[in-house]
Amino acid sequence: MHFHHFCVIFSFFTPVYSYEDYAQVKGCCTLKGPGFKDIEYIILSRFKKHKMMEYNSTRGNWTGFTVYSIEQAKNFNSDPADPLLRGFEKKILCTDNIPSVQTIDNLTVTPTIKMNSVIPSSSRHPAMVVCSAYNFFPKQIRVSWLRNGQVATSGVSCSEVMSDGNWYYQIHCYLEYTPALSDKIACMVEHFTLSEPVLRVLDPSLPEAEQNKIVVGMCGLILSFVFLSSGFIYYKKKSAAYITVCQGQNSIAVEEFNPIEATTQTIQDG
Repeated sequence: MHFHHFCVIFSFFTPVYSYEDYAQVKGCCTLKGPGFKDIEYIILSRFKKHKMMEYNSTRGNWTGFTVYSIEQAKNFNSDPADPLLRGFEKKILCTDNIPSVQTIDNLTVTPTIKMNSVIPSSSRHPAMVVCSAYNFFPKQIRVSWLRNGQVATSGVSCSEVMSDGNWYYQIHCYLEYTPALSDKIACMVEHFTLSEPVLRVLDPSLPEAEQNKIVVGMCGLILSFVFLSSGFIYYKKKSAAYITVCQGQNSIAVEEFNPIEATTQTIQDG
């Protein structure tokens, strides 16, 4: 069942400003049922933080909570013009705003869910996991942590649901825990737009940023090895080009040495 509640508040202060010395009148509309046809209009009057009087359209009368306001409520209830005035207020504040509420109610956006982990500097320090839900509407949402299938209660903290200023909302929930290989950490998100809760399971591998660093480092290491090997091979070839073969007092460079002539000369010398 769809439900909407909105209020209009008027506050009145005494000439000498004081947070304690003020009167406040709040008119609220509660819209329920198909098409929001079930409407309840409530007026609440306060003075110095104390509840004075209340009007409820379901009951159709005023209720007083102090000696003075009880007498005032009796006067309002006996006034034939008061129901007409309350009915006019209900129409202006509640009934006439049903189309706007229906438009807002039809505006639903499924949250985008992201999870990030922070690797601790040592096994003695707890790890931090962050589960974030972005760009969702309506505002009502529930984010909880599961550890090995059980709802985690310790080390859990969540931010308030924050408005993005464009009808959308976001929320961030954190979990501190000591990493263990057997642990299965999951973030569970429940929202009006989801037919069932969505689970995001923590990947025990390194975060993407850390993986990228390792890949870049390995590529650099491989390239260094290739360059080093190429230099070593080039050096060996360069050195071999200047090895000489001695015959008597003559030295012939390998680059200028003809294997066929060398064989013929060796036989003749023999």
